[in-house]
Amino acid sequence: MSKQIAVRLPDELVSFIDDVVDEGRAASRAELVSRALEHERRRIIAERDVEILRQSSGQRDDLAGLTDYAARTPLDDLD
Repeated sequence: MSKQIAVRLPDELVSFIDDVVDEGRAASRAELVSRALEHERRRIIAERDVEILRQSSGQRDDLAGLTDYAARTPLDDLD
């Protein structure tokens, strides 16, 4: 199920979206916006998970190394 929403975006972003669609890199504006929001959702979840691991790192369990690595890893590009 999906819902239609209205969103105001700066002209610059709309031009970018249209260019991506025109280049065939996305099927539609809606698809590109959905992909971007899904990417942001995954980034937020990853940040939350890193924070959970960071808080538990004082226990120095099996995930301690992963916690240290994740805390140093940029989350800019999860794809």
